[in-house]
Amino acid sequence: MSTGYQIKEQDAPHYITLQVVYWVDIFTRQVYRDIIVESLRYCQQNKGLEIFAFVIMSNHIHLIVRSQNNDLSGVLRDFKKYTSKRITEAIETGTESRKAWMLRLFTHAAKRQNKEGTYQVWTHENHAIQLYSNIVIQEKVNYIHLNPVRSGIVENQDEYVYSSAKNYAGRQSIIDVIVVDRIWKTC
Repeated sequence: MSTGYQIKEQDAPHYITLQVVYWVDIFTRQVYRDIIVESLRYCQQNKGLEIFAFVIMSNHIHLIVRSQNNDLSGVLRDFKKYTSKRITEAIETGTESRKAWMLRLFTHAAKRQNKEGTYQVWTHENHAIQLYSNIVIQEKVNYIHLNPVRSGIVENQDEYVYSSAKNYAGRQSIIDVIVVDRIWKTC
């Protein structure tokens, strides 16, 4: 089912939003955020994913990324599949107080999509927007970094641990990113 957000140019930079089904606020727990961080690092090191900006919010992730291997759709598919499996395993075996509720929602989402697996953590859409100009890229980087501020989590964007705002402030972050400057070529 197409939603109009298909990735046509697999090696172009894209602004991506990945959301959890039913907007379940799973990333309020560090254990699940750490699964995302570990998986993004793996994709950088092993799948040719270039990350320019990111933020992990309570129920969604924003990224500005590009594939060195001309396969952004494949990288995102593998990322979502792997993190879904790891997250549901952590819920099942961990001390999650909302275990029954979360697994019931993830099961319901899988059944609604006639999915083969037991659970569905991510929506099928990747909400991918190809970035075509320096102005749009800068707007998206700013939007990503201001997300935790607008949500009232922090006062200053570079205070949020699960974001690339620290990278852009010249500080160490949990994920290394390629800092976009104003003269970045998009062609």
